[in-house]
Amino acid sequence: MGKKSNGMVWPYAIGIAVTLVFSFGVITVIVTAKADVQLSDNYMTYYQDADVNANKYIKAKIKFDKSYKVSYINNGLKNGTSNISYKVTDINDNPIRDAKIILAISRPETNDFNKQLDKFTQKDGVYTFSNVKLNKVGKWNLIAKINVGDDYEFLNIKADTRDKKYKKF
Repeated sequence: MGKKSNGMVWPYAIGIAVTLVFSFGVITVIVTAKADVQLSDNYMTYYQDADVNANKYIKAKIKFDKSYKVSYINNGLKNGTSNISYKVTDINDNPIRDAKIILAISRPETNDFNKQLDKFTQKDGVYTFSNVKLNKVGKWNLIAKINVGDDYEFLNIKADTRDKKYKKF
């Protein structure tokens, strides 16, 4: 017959298991805290803030759309340097000349090429961001926040330097 256990193995095993579980929890928190927090592709803010304020943004868009129209009027993006233009009019197609636009440009797969622009020229309601450098061939996200007075909306465009087509998202 074998040797009898003195009963001390189980308390050690439970202590080691509890210590390991606690250690893995602490490591998870440390690694997660170091991770990059990504901006939302819809509202130029962090995902958590976009989630909390989604209803506010939707109501603002509905209010904005009752008074104004915004259209992306580019004929495609070019690799290298491009101009990006938006037309802002009231509901009766009269040009709006006092809008403020912030344009965030990003790649879908990385934040390495992110840019935020607020310098533009305006002529007859057409707002143009000139000489925008696009350092990589392919898809780009163009997120514009358009303010007219206290009203605002976000216009989100997916464009590609290889194709003149674009789509709203």
